Amino acid sequence: MNDDLYKRILDSLYDGVYLVDPDRRITYWNWGAERITGYRPDEAVGRRCQDNFLVHVDDRGNSLCLNGCPLSWTMANGQPQETEVYLQHKDGYRVPISVRATPIRDGTGRVVGAVEVFSDNSRIAAMTDLNKELQQLSLLDPLTEIGNRRFLEQQLMARLNEQDRYGWRVGVLFVDVDHFKEINDRNDHIVGDRVIRMVARTLANGIRSFDIVGRWGGDEFVVLIVNVDEEQLHTISEKLRRLIENSGFTEEGEMLRVTVSVGGVLAAAGENAEAVIRRADRLMLASKTAGRNRVTIGDLPGPG
Repeated sequence: MNDDLYKRILDSLYDGVYLVDPDRRITYWNWGAERITGYRPDEAVGRRCQDNFLVHVDDRGNSLCLNGCPLSWTMANGQPQETEVYLQHKDGYRVPISVRATPIRDGTGRVVGAVEVFSDNSRIAAMTDLNKELQQLSLLDPLTEIGNRRFLEQQLMARLNEQDRYGWRVGVLFVDVDHFKEINDRNDHIVGDRVIRMVARTLANGIRSFDIVGRWGGDEFVVLIVNVDEEQLHTISEKLRRLIENSGFTEEGEMLRVTVSVGGVLAAAGENAEAVIRRADRLMLASKTAGRNRVTIGDLPGPG
């Protein structure tokens, strides 16, 4: 088969595929990679991984493009590698992906580059189906395409009923974007909307498949964590905070990043939805008072 046929085959794949040379400079970028990342081939080819292009991070927020790159490892060791990471979409939000990196060898067996195949997890398709259903029921926030406040109120009441019946503890996170008014004042509402969408999608992509996120209003979000204890709630909260801290998009040549303050509580037996939200909101404000970009669970501030 000739090179054009190989290229047509790769371009038809739903998964992302890209090739790099020994300097990790991108030499090929397929349609699947564009679909998942938002970057066209002409925006990707010629750029290097070590330029922190896709800004891969693990679930602790550690940068992998600068230290721990799967492509760098596979070229150095000559062995394939599989891992789970979060890439940064062109619009700034985080996308969880499964990565498979494999070395490319010439006729003599020398490593002359690498290929990375990556796929977004099945949550993307599930979110699309859920969004269609929510839109029909007027429960979808049109800006962020996640559930709105009415949806959250319904879901929280249902989860609290399950807690009372089955003992499944419900965690509630109240998330607020730090310095959002200054972002709007310094830029414009279009940029502010991009920030809101970025945070919403990062939250939605960072939670477990059976947890729930929605927009409470303005720059505020609520996340419902199901069947969780306090330690797990803190771990999930910190993961979401780090992912948002390490997300961003380019605006007028500069990278725009934001942080969030988070308050989290475990619902008490017999507690109603309004009381749970009120407690989580107060702890979010405690995170703001303590310096922002941090998590407060109960009376315990997180290390953010």
